[in-house]
Parts: sequence; C-alpha cells; structure tokens
Amino acid sequence: MSERCYKCFKPKSVCLCKYAKELDTGIKFVFLMHPKEFRRTRTGTGYLAHSCLKDSEVIVGQDFAQNQRFTQLMSDPKYQPFLMYPGEDAWNVKSKEQPPELKAILTKQKIPLILILDATWFCSKKMIEKNPFLLELPNLSFAGTYSSIFTFKREPRADYISTIECCYYFIKELQETGLVDPALNPEPLMRIFKEMIKLQLTAENERILGIRANSHDYDAKYNKIKTIPDYLKD
Repeated sequence: MSERCYKCFKPKSVCLCKYAKELDTGIKFVFLMHPKEFRRTRTGTGYLAHSCLKDSEVIVGQDFAQNQRFTQLMSDPKYQPFLMYPGEDAWNVKSKEQPPELKAILTKQKIPLILILDATWFCSKKMIEKNPFLLELPNLSFAGTYSSIFTFKREPRADYISTIECCYYFIKELQETGLVDPALNPEPLMRIFKEMIKLQLTAENERILGIRANSHDYDAKYNKIKTIPDYLKD
C-alpha cells in the first residue's frame, strides 16, 4: 500500500494538500465518518473538507454514544451541537421560525458544532438507526437545491451532494445571513474537490490506456475514456 498523507488521506505521490487553504468559519465541523467511507480513499471527500476547515474533526465509527471524543464534544458547554440532516423540521436560512438553540449562536454565547454524517446515503440511514439520539438534536438543511459535480460517482439523485459540497453550500448560505463572515472565500473547498475529480478521471483514463496498472479487480470493467469537463481545466 502506498504511503499516505494523513491529512487528505491520498497517497503522498498525489497529495492534494497543496490545494487546501485553511478557512476560519467560526464553526466547528465534526465529520462522523462511517468505516466504509474511511476506506473509500479514492472518492471520499470528508478528509478533503477537514483539510480546509479550521478546528474541524473526523470521528470514525458507527456507535457514537460509546465514542469518548464524541462524548467530550457533545458535553462541552462552549458548543451548541446541530445535525446536518434533511427533514420537515430542519432549519435553513429561509425558515420563518428559528430553533431556540440558535439564539446562543446569534448572541455569540456558544460556538456552533455542526455534525455531518460522512457516508453514503444508505450508510447514513444505518448510522441514524444506530444513533437515534442524533435526531433529537436541532436539524439543519439547505434553503436551496444543489446538484453535485461528482462526475465519476453515481448517486441515487442529482441533489445528493458530497460531504465537501455540503460544507461549501452551507457556508455560502450562512454568509447570506451574516452567521459566517461574508468576506470569507469558501472557494478552496471546491478547488481541492475539483482537483480530486480531475486526478481520478485522469488516473482512470491512464488505466484504460495501459499507462497505469489496475489497482483493483473491478478496474478492468471500466474501459471507456472519460471526458474531462471544462470546469476542471482551469
């Protein structure tokens, strides 16, 4: 196995950290990463988001009620936890009513702690089943609808966006309300994400052309050259 960078979790030969830029959003993002996502080193974006977001953390597991670090964070009085999860009761920047927990954020009494399930949608549901208490937290969602640019990964629906896209669009929406400094530039999140996509598409084409050896048994079934989208050619 190639030696890995333990920030972006890519092989050191293709480390993406040079594209990362630390963003101080005033929010503590915590990525609850499913073990399968932890092993998804080709396409996982949780570590990429973590590499860009100041004071963010990754906690790998399934049963978080038994996780010591998770318990510490949830009991720390300086934080107000929220769960990023869609639902009828989820708050977004255009909601008419605000959850009472938001008051402590608006008055700067507490730091928002945003929990994001870093997993496939199927595994996310399984994580909720194992940790039903998460749904007792105030839920957050998007006011807008977004489509993923994840060109080589299929999702059940176009609006099922990746973890790093979730952070990017949520930060931009919060900037509209002043909850995140409007002067902050969140584009480094998309820059490193696009570089990952370009890296994977290029590597797949090289495997198809015989320039690069197959690294997994299933690589052989992908035999059609991928087009590099224009937005990745900048």
